[in-house]
Formats: sequence, structure tokens, C-alpha cells
Amino acid sequence: MSTPLKPLGDYVVAQAEEAESKTASGLYLPEAAKEKPKTSKVVAVGPQVKEVKVGDRIVYKSYSNTDVKVDKEDFILIKEEDILATVGGK
Repeated sequence: MSTPLKPLGDYVVAQAEEAESKTASGLYLPEAAKEKPKTSKVVAVGPQVKEVKVGDRIVYKSYSNTDVKVDKEDFILIKEEDILATVGGK
């Protein structure tokens, strides 16, 4: 996937994953009750980023990002130091 944003320095561009619309027991949640996504997928990395790569799923500090909307798509800009962990993978 190509992104219209090219991050600079140690910034990462990610897209939030969809929040679950159903509980584990099968109940559907209204929009207002859904939790904000806790993980995002990395779609671009700046030249100084060392620990994550495009395609990684990440967990990051809640209030350390910048939300951007480009061409009707939502993106999140995050400094690499604010990424707490990668999810899954090898």
C-alpha cells in the first residue's frame, strides 16, 4: 500500500485497525460503546526509524500521536520513541 504521507526523521505513519463491533459473547456494540483501537498497522516509516517496518502492527502511547486525514483516509503520525510494542509477528 502506498501512502500520500512521507514521514520525516523518526516518525511512523500508521492506520488504526477497526474496533471490534461485537463482544466475545456475540453481542453487537453501538458506535458510542466501541473502544478506540489500541493497535495500528504501519504504512510508512521515516529514514531514522530502526525498530519497526512497514506492515508491523504496533501499540503506542494514547496521547502522543497526530491524526491526519488525506484523500478521505485517516492516518496517524507517531514518533518511534512513543511506540510501546509490536503485536504478533515472528
